[in-house]
Amino acid sequence: MDFFSDQNNLLLIGIALGSGLALAWPMIQRSRGGASVSSTQAVQMINHQGAVLLDVRSIEAFHGGHIPQARHAPLPDLEKKAASLAKDKPVILVCEMGRSAVGAATKLRALGFTAVSILDGGIKAWTTAGLPLTTK
Repeated sequence: MDFFSDQNNLLLIGIALGSGLALAWPMIQRSRGGASVSSTQAVQMINHQGAVLLDVRSIEAFHGGHIPQARHAPLPDLEKKAASLAKDKPVILVCEMGRSAVGAATKLRALGFTAVSILDGGIKAWTTAGLPLTTK
């Protein structure tokens, strides 16, 4: 019992718990958002399953370069834009690095969308894979 009464030991326990939570946090966030797909998997889903790409970035980022055929659905307008989509069709959410899309995925699931995925690594991973962007 002397172990827990020593202030240095309590500090070390706190650091260990904090670092463990910091390591687990990305996995917790990713599981909350659902499945993530690589750029290659996204292309296959688009070609074979008719997946819809929703870009949730700002209008400036979208006009700066987006995936061809992606629809712009910024986070504040997501519910309104999602109303025009079929809920049983696969949806792939795209953001800058794959983090902002987690909240969008949660919203879409709450709206009844059954097949929601997040582009792992976002638009950065897409360009790193050498895949095209358009400004049209």
